[in-house]
Amino acid sequence: QVQLVESGGGLVHPGGSLRLSCAASGIMFNRYTINWYRQAPGIQRELVATVTAGGSTNYPDSVKGRFTISRDNAKSTAYLQMNSLKPEDTANYYCNFRRYAAEYWGQGTQVTVSP
Repeated sequence: QVQLVESGGGLVHPGGSLRLSCAASGIMFNRYTINWYRQAPGIQRELVATVTAGGSTNYPDSVKGRFTISRDNAKSTAYLQMNSLKPEDTANYYCNFRRYAAEYWGQGTQVTVSP
């Protein structure tokens, strides 16, 4: 059974940092591109980071230079290091991957950036 479990969210002040984790099970983790998305109430879901099976990464301009995605294939875990956090980064963060026609999501972890 495929499972993604996010952790590491919390409340942080503006300018602070958090590291999110996405632990995968039931898949050959090293074969898949892993994505981090976020969604805030009333706002469209946004892709914030991607790491391919080969380790290439990509970010939108909104987080480039502040967020870093990485993966540890031995642990079947992906990470999202978030620095210089802003109130507009407040959202529920989800990891995701696609296998053939199916998409898999974790339950999400809440990040709140507030003074």
